[in-house]
Amino acid sequence: MDTGDTAWILVCTALVMLMTPGLALFYGGMVRAKSVINMMMMCFGALGVVSILWIVYGYSIAYGDSIGGLLGNPTDFFGLSGLMDDISGNIPTLVDVGFQGMFAVITVALIAGSIADRANFWTWLVFAAIWMTVVYSPVAHWVWGDGGWIIDSLEAIDFAGGTAVHINAGAAGLALAIVLGRRRDFGKGSHRPHNLPLVMIGAGLLWFGWFGFNAGSAYAADEAAGVALVNTIGATAAALLAWIIVEKLRDGHATSLGAASGVVAGLVAVTPAAGSVNPMGALAIGAISGVVCSLTVSLKFRLRYDDSLDVVGVHLVGGLVGTVAIGFFATANAPDGVNGLFFGGGIDLVGRQIIGAVAVMAFSFVVTYIIATLLEKTIGFRVHDDHEIVGVDKVHHGESSYEIGPEDIPEDVMARVGDEAATAQLGKAPATAPASAKAKRPINAGEGEASPATG
Repeated sequence: MDTGDTAWILVCTALVMLMTPGLALFYGGMVRAKSVINMMMMCFGALGVVSILWIVYGYSIAYGDSIGGLLGNPTDFFGLSGLMDDISGNIPTLVDVGFQGMFAVITVALIAGSIADRANFWTWLVFAAIWMTVVYSPVAHWVWGDGGWIIDSLEAIDFAGGTAVHINAGAAGLALAIVLGRRRDFGKGSHRPHNLPLVMIGAGLLWFGWFGFNAGSAYAADEAAGVALVNTIGATAAALLAWIIVEKLRDGHATSLGAASGVVAGLVAVTPAAGSVNPMGALAIGAISGVVCSLTVSLKFRLRYDDSLDVVGVHLVGGLVGTVAIGFFATANAPDGVNGLFFGGGIDLVGRQIIGAVAVMAFSFVVTYIIATLLEKTIGFRVHDDHEIVGVDKVHHGESSYEIGPEDIPEDVMARVGDEAATAQLGKAPATAPASAKAKRPINAGEGEASPATG
């Protein structure tokens, strides 16, 4: 055991854990003011549910003895038995359990952004438990587990989670958005975030935590970690600038929302490639991701699927860009030691990267669609329309992020909802209030959800 490497992975575990609260702020700022608590609770709920199940059996499914290259044996490390004093490489195995557990958490939390404003919180927790069990853990085994078919048979490269995390979450988000359907006012209104400072703070915390995500995946405090760290900086910076340049050329202005979205797009794209490319390759991948993702987030309006916070446009597309780009930009001088097409490696690696990416995307979409459909038809996944109008914060959590004044919620809707706690928190103006008083009420800044494509 190497105490220096152990200390490094302990720190990286904390950094990756910080990404979930960072995501809660990022998503929380992008949703409507009446859905902030719900969105943050969905992220924190994932932290609770997934962490427990990861300890009980998730780690074993991902990293137990391989069963046909598809999943690990769930009984090998059930309850982490036999791992108290076990060593994996240079670090205690339990340190790896914690590190990889935070990957599982953030992957599930990412999906929440696709169903903002309209998901039942308790059904979401059930979904998180099932999805981690039958989708994330098996895919993690494919990509990183000993004997996994993608890592060992296909020999595709995924340094830190382009397939297992981002393509996986993005495809699942698309399936959920389709099953739950569009929000009542999809395509109407400004579609702007209600709180840009929260979005920017969240993006900053994600970038900070991502250093643990990528550099920690080197599993040592060595030159590989340094390469991954510098590549993460370069790709993210390039994507940030690429996104806002596209905005300037397309819309005439660069937005803070675009900058934050560009940051995440760059982080996503460099995740699989952080150990495979040199810094110039990372800059290219980041720039490509910033341009492509900024152009694809608006597809939801043309194709009429309601991916509320662009999980598909940023994570699925960004993950695909980064994963496939390895086939072109990989260099044997990087830690992974493989040459891509641009460095004389031939087309073979490109094909393997595409196969791995498509396999994860298809599996995640199909299985998630089945899970979500079963939940919707049994215990119900989408909230009632009236609850969506009032806001899931007040109806489902009995709380409000901002006490800024009355809201324009029809009395018949409130009567149907029948939630006394929610009604009390609404602060609804008396029916006899003069029109002028109502006209001067504070404006609810959260009248639309975020869409980077629309600024």
